[in-house]
Amino acid sequence: MVNNLNDGVAWGLFPILFARHGLTVGRIGVLAALYPAVWGAGQLVTGALSDRLGRKWLIAAGMGVQAAAIALTAAGTTFAAWAVAAVLLGAGTAMVYPTLLAAIGDVAHPAWRARSVGVYRLWRDGGFAGGALLAGLVADAFGILAAIWVVAALTAASGLVVAVRMYETRPARPPRRLAGTAPRG
Repeated sequence: MVNNLNDGVAWGLFPILFARHGLTVGRIGVLAALYPAVWGAGQLVTGALSDRLGRKWLIAAGMGVQAAAIALTAAGTTFAAWAVAAVLLGAGTAMVYPTLLAAIGDVAHPAWRARSVGVYRLWRDGGFAGGALLAGLVADAFGILAAIWVVAALTAASGLVVAVRMYETRPARPPRRLAGTAPRG
C-alpha cells in the first residue's frame, strides 16, 4: 500500500512543488517521465534479480531507495536534484513492484493464488487513494513539503517493517552451471 501511496504524491504533489519553484511545464514533464521510465525498464532486471537473490531484501532496499528519493525531492530546489530523485524513485519502485507480486506467488497455493493476488492488489492499489488523501490532508494543514516528508517517513518505516518482519519467500539459488562444465571446488 505504501508503495502506491508514493505514486499519489509523485503524481499529485511533485508537479505542484516543481511549478512553485518556477519550472516550466516542459521540465516538469521531463521529471514526471523519468520516474516511470526508470521504473518500467528497471523492473525487467529486478524481477529476474529477485528470482536469483530472493525477495525480502530487494523489497526492503527498494523501499529505502524510494524513501531517500522522496526525501531528496523535498530537500531539493533544482532540476538536477529532482531528476536524480526521480531516477532513484523509479529504481526503488522497480525493486519493489514486481518483487512484492512475486512474493505473493511464492506463498500462495495455486488453488487460492488468484484470490490472494486480488486481495493484494486491492490493498496495493488502495494506496493510490490513501496516498492522495493523506498527502492532501497534510498538505492542506501543514504545506506541500510537510506532506512529502510524511510520505518519505512512511516509506522508510515500511522498508524497516519489511526488514524486521518479512520472511524470505524465495531463497537465493546458486548460479546455474553451463552444460558440460565441471563444478568448482
